[in-house]
Amino acid sequence: MPIKSKIRTIPNFPKEGIMFRDITTLLKDPEGLRLTIDKLVERYNESGAPKVDVICGIEARGFILGAAMAYKMGLGFIPIRKKGKLPGETIQQDYQLEYGVDTIEIHTDAISKGDRVLLVDDLLATGGTALGAHKLIEKSGGIVQEACFIVDLPDLGGGKKLDAADIPWFALVDFEGE
Repeated sequence: MPIKSKIRTIPNFPKEGIMFRDITTLLKDPEGLRLTIDKLVERYNESGAPKVDVICGIEARGFILGAAMAYKMGLGFIPIRKKGKLPGETIQQDYQLEYGVDTIEIHTDAISKGDRVLLVDDLLATGGTALGAHKLIEKSGGIVQEACFIVDLPDLGGGKKLDAADIPWFALVDFEGE
């Protein structure tokens, strides 16, 4: 069962001309969800794979994937949240969106200096959120070993931006076009 076949495309959402890649159809399918998590975990359990100490997931779908991966890999999970959602002391990072700027944050005590981090999110589009999360993890003392996604949208250039920033990344599937 190909993972890509379980991802729904919704034309003209959130605005005209956008082909929205909706992973909720993949997540609700028991076989699709299991296969997705297994494929991602398999990548990081292979010999020669980047070694990681902890998984950071970006709000919100990165929580679903990252927590399941952390469980299967016997690792801890750290949420990267939108501003104002975490109690306690946080470190913040602004990042660029297609349509403006937003802020993400992490607890100051979430990552120990030198922790090897796997950064997880559902989709790589323009790369702004992943780049912001990478900076946030570095501010916290962590080292991003790799960023992983279910979907890459290569026409939006996020992968090229991660490459230019020397951030290794991986996606299970890609969709040409926006």
